[in-house]
Amino acid sequence: MNSYSAIQNYQQVNVQSSVVDASPHRLIQMLFEGALERIAQAKGSLARGSLVQKSERISKAVAIVQGLQGSLSDTEGGELTANLDALYDYVIRTLIQANQSNDVAKLDECAKLLGDVKSGWDQMLDKQAAAAGAYL
Repeated sequence: MNSYSAIQNYQQVNVQSSVVDASPHRLIQMLFEGALERIAQAKGSLARGSLVQKSERISKAVAIVQGLQGSLSDTEGGELTANLDALYDYVIRTLIQANQSNDVAKLDECAKLLGDVKSGWDQMLDKQAAAAGAYL
C-alpha cells in the first residue's frame, strides 16, 4: 500500500468515526464544511485547467447542498425553512451554471452564501455549548 492510499484510508475511517459520533447539529456543520471544501477544490481544479476534476467537485458540492436541503423539516421552521430551501435551490442552480460556464465568480458567490449560513450555524452551536457548560 503506498502512502497516498494509506492516507486516504485513514481519512475515510476518520470521517466515518466522526459521523458516527456526531450530533445532528454537528452533522449539518460537517455538510457545510464538505460543500465549502468541494467548491474550493473545484476552483483549484479550474485554475489548473482540470475540467473533469472541476466537474466532479462541483457535482459533489451540489449533492451535499441537496443533502442540506433535504434535511429541512417540512413541518417545522416556517419562514426560516422556506428561506433556506430557496437559498439552497439558488446555490444548486448557481453551482450548475458555474460548472457549465467555468465561472469562478459564481463559485465564490456560492461559497460566500454557504459560508454565511455556516457561520450562523456555528454561532448557534457555540451558544448551545456555552449554555450547556453553564449547567455543569
